[in-house]
Amino acid sequence: MNNILITGGAGFIGSALVRYLIRKKFNIINLDKLTYSGNLDNLTKVCSNPKYKFFKLDISNRTKVFEVLKKYKPIYVFNLAAETHVDRSIDNPENFIKTNILGTYILLENIRKYWNAVLNTKRKNKFRFIHISTDEVYGDLKNSKKLFTEKTSYDPSSPYSSSKASSDHLVNAWHRTYGIPAIITNCSNNYGPFQFPEKLIPLMILNALENRKLPVYGNGNQIRDWLHVNDHVRALWLIAKKGRVGETYNVGGGNQIKNINVVKKICNYLDDIKKTKNNKNSYSRLISYVKDRPGHDTRYGIDFSKLKKNLHWKPLYNFNQGLKETIMWYLKNKIWWRKVLKKNSIHKKRLGII
Repeated sequence: MNNILITGGAGFIGSALVRYLIRKKFNIINLDKLTYSGNLDNLTKVCSNPKYKFFKLDISNRTKVFEVLKKYKPIYVFNLAAETHVDRSIDNPENFIKTNILGTYILLENIRKYWNAVLNTKRKNKFRFIHISTDEVYGDLKNSKKLFTEKTSYDPSSPYSSSKASSDHLVNAWHRTYGIPAIITNCSNNYGPFQFPEKLIPLMILNALENRKLPVYGNGNQIRDWLHVNDHVRALWLIAKKGRVGETYNVGGGNQIKNINVVKKICNYLDDIKKTKNNKNSYSRLISYVKDRPGHDTRYGIDFSKLKKNLHWKPLYNFNQGLKETIMWYLKNKIWWRKVLKKNSIHKKRLGII
């Protein structure tokens, strides 16, 4: 059985990919340095599985990461190790530079050494390095009717998106210069179970449940395309198996919605669940407009027609139903998110920011 290595496999998307591939009976090696958003509680149902192995490792640890590669000889490597939150990148860009740029460089050098020195010809032909990135590298669509395609020029706005753009360029360079069989994916905003509570959807759900303000940047008219994490990991596996080396694939949900409308949907669903029918008690009373984020992009929108046409993928989740299921998951998993909040009490001041 071919082994699969996932970096950042204790994070939101990474852990979803681990759970997905374990269900498919693959041997999974998970590398994660367990920063604030890395959470092994995301993987409690797989941690005792003999097909799963975890190593607490930073991708910048050149020696130990190579030892893992050499020992387990993975055919697929999914790189999801990254600092991801825009607000944090504005406050402290250095961590993003270290992990997303320098870390990717060191990982690529390890992959190059592994591919050249460890794998035989047959396994080299099968090997794939899949680098997971973001639609934010493309910048701001503003008020146009365009969508991001794989040919859209990079124009990142934040330290986070700039660091991810840099990592994408490194992956492309290592493919073209050294022949590493790499594929890049750029996804839209993910949502679903196990998402760290600083992101928009879980932040609004948990703030509402705790009767706290629901802070919305500016006028809330920023538009994002929403992709359920389960749809995303299906796409990643399909791309790994059937995608063309050296190509980029956009992965989107086809759900462009204003932030304020997402917040209102959450309030309405919680009103229904909690049997709150009048405006006085509606969760929407908690909505609070705050000063906009510096350099805040107006609109993102993904064209995933290449993925749909070439690999026959399309999202299965309807956003409204996916959002309802996500809300119900947080309602049923209070132990999980209360533990996360307690563990990250130092960051509570940030649980009021989108």
